[in-house]
Amino acid sequence: MRGFFRNLGCLIIILLAVALWYWYARVPSSGSTGTTIGTATSVSSGWQPLTAADADRGRAAVQSLGRQSGPVFANLSAAEAASYIFTVVAKQLPPSAQNAQAAIIGDRLYVRSDVELKDFGGSKALGAIGMLLGDRDSVRFGGTINMLKPGLGEFLVQEVKLGRVDVPNALIPRILTQMKRGKDIPGISQNGLPMVMPSYISDVRISSGKITLYKSVR
Repeated sequence: MRGFFRNLGCLIIILLAVALWYWYARVPSSGSTGTTIGTATSVSSGWQPLTAADADRGRAAVQSLGRQSGPVFANLSAAEAASYIFTVVAKQLPPSAQNAQAAIIGDRLYVRSDVELKDFGGSKALGAIGMLLGDRDSVRFGGTINMLKPGLGEFLVQEVKLGRVDVPNALIPRILTQMKRGKDIPGISQNGLPMVMPSYISDVRISSGKITLYKSVR
């Protein structure tokens, strides 16, 4: 009997040693920053700068759908779509925007940049959130692209982040009002930024890291 308990005790010690080894091998310690930094880099690598070259490629892809013998759909990267939409079609980026970048996360297109707070009406328009921000801070928008009718679409904003603050949904329309230029367009949602698109574009879908535009087939 003593031999049995002695063997059982050895087995328990071995199991505890294996468990401790597994825990140390799989769980990073608080002082180990290498893994954390590597993960952050891999995530942020999805952000692409908005450039004139990307806008030209986006425009060319859209125009290719207008040709009678052209393709029935076109795939755009986040940078191509955002550069085309925000610098050519909608031109809705805040005037002070710098270092604008875009990314596709899930089924949403995200655009971020550094802006001056006054572009959103200053601290008075933002209320308590304005007191948490500097005169210049980062802004990030996330949303989908909807075609409302031939020739008119909208970037439907579902997330806004100013600095490190997630903007409440009720405040998003107020922020977008400060961004919108020109006259109000009927049919645009409170959370939408208008996009005048070619009439032959029938649908826009965001998935698997790309934005796909479909042409009307008659």
